[in-house]
Amino acid sequence: MLIQIAELFKGFRFMDLLDIALVAYVSYKALQLIRGTRAVQLIRGLVLFIVFTKVSEWLGLYTINWILKNAMTVGAIALLVVFQPELRRALEQLGRSRFFSGTMFGWGEKEILRLIDSVAEACEELSKNKIGALMVLEGQTGLNEYIETGVIIGGQVSPELLINIFIPNTPLHDGAVIIRNDKIMAASCYLPLTENPNLSKELGTRHRAGLGITEQSDAVAVIVSEETGVISVAREGKLSRYLDIKTLKSMLKEIYQVGEKKGNLWNWRKTNA
Repeated sequence: MLIQIAELFKGFRFMDLLDIALVAYVSYKALQLIRGTRAVQLIRGLVLFIVFTKVSEWLGLYTINWILKNAMTVGAIALLVVFQPELRRALEQLGRSRFFSGTMFGWGEKEILRLIDSVAEACEELSKNKIGALMVLEGQTGLNEYIETGVIIGGQVSPELLINIFIPNTPLHDGAVIIRNDKIMAASCYLPLTENPNLSKELGTRHRAGLGITEQSDAVAVIVSEETGVISVAREGKLSRYLDIKTLKSMLKEIYQVGEKKGNLWNWRKTNA
């Protein structure tokens, strides 16, 4: 038995093991990227399409087989268009030198903690009064295309300014606030809605927009529900809901790796929405 096993792995090099490990890692990351998106259904359809092509070949259905094979040739180009959001997201992730860290803004931990405190204080007041809000904290992926859809502000982040922006029936309350470093770049911004087909129907446009922007960038979205006052955080297309202020602060500190971190609090709290 041992001899047979030795013969099986004869000539097996370390580089072969590395090759297999890299393929497995890339495949795992690809599955993570498309999980919870419409791409899952598209891949299922593609697999069935390939199965039908092989079955038609085995059964001698030459006309159907010719049509399916030619459709697959055109389909290879169509896939690039259909999977454009997922491909864009994958390339953006490859282009980032690293994910959230305390130095990603180019300024110190003290400034990031001040930003977190301002956002949390504003959320506390907005939640208490059941005022809806959507705040997007820009990461390494630039959000200029979404900033241009809103009203440019360029003001220093403060709880008072954030609260005033989202007061109902004011010109800027509808839409998202986009924050870059310690500046509110714009308010009343339009964001892409999530493409997650499994999203709970009880979640409204704010949550869908918050998830949507985090699916297409490395931004973090903080959401306050207008109906319930519930505070949520969206990151990487995942949503963590029912946060109190203490948990919100701890989660943001963990994401940006500053202050006292609570282990894997984000991973523990996040859901598939």
